Amino acid sequence: MVEGLTEFLPVSSTGHLIVVGHFLGFNGPTAVTFEIVIQLGAILGVLFYLRHKILLVLKGALHGGPQRSLLLGVGLAFLPAALVGLWFHSYIEAYLFSPITVAVALVGGGVAILLVERYHPPFRFSELDQVKPYCALGVGIAQVLALIPGVSRSGATIMGGLLVGMRRDLATEFSFFLSIPTMLAATTYAFYKSRHLFVADDLFALGIGLITAFLTAWVVVAVFLRFIKTHTFKPFAYYRIAFGLLILLVLG
Repeated sequence: MVEGLTEFLPVSSTGHLIVVGHFLGFNGPTAVTFEIVIQLGAILGVLFYLRHKILLVLKGALHGGPQRSLLLGVGLAFLPAALVGLWFHSYIEAYLFSPITVAVALVGGGVAILLVERYHPPFRFSELDQVKPYCALGVGIAQVLALIPGVSRSGATIMGGLLVGMRRDLATEFSFFLSIPTMLAATTYAFYKSRHLFVADDLFALGIGLITAFLTAWVVVAVFLRFIKTHTFKPFAYYRIAFGLLILLVLG
């Protein structure tokens, strides 16, 4: 549920999982395999919600429509974090996966959201096929920051979208589209690295986790897209700051 609730909101699912795992004492090989599987569940949730739009985009791109520009943009936006993640994954995992790092990133990210909401440029794009490749690349560069636990992949990409002129709901939808190759690549890589940790005895628990993450993410994506059409991201910023300070207070 934690994965499904937080993966697509600008509050950092990785950060929440690290903190929850720390306080529950849920660590080690079982936790690693469980997190891989529930992330897959969240990906399936957003794929299921966007299935009709994804099919329309693919069909339009195959017939030479403006949807090709969207696919190109998603591809460009995917590259920066993919390359940096491959080079620095081991370092990030070894030194930055801690509740303290998460807490600081949550607070810093919350302040960043408030600043972007206040000073972002005027909205120039309102439809997915209007997104220019250079704008998509800007969102991809912002996604690199999300490699730090607690920053939030969706938060970084949505704020990046606002900074290049996307409307809030468009920035959110583009973030969802970008999450598909990004999360599939990360999950596949994690599965390959940890494939020896999967055992038959865990299948029932893994299945429950996958289904729960899928259903929760599906609902959250639907509600979030409706919410953001008439609201700003400020409530999420205040939540991040409060949660980050609470973690620092408890651990300090």
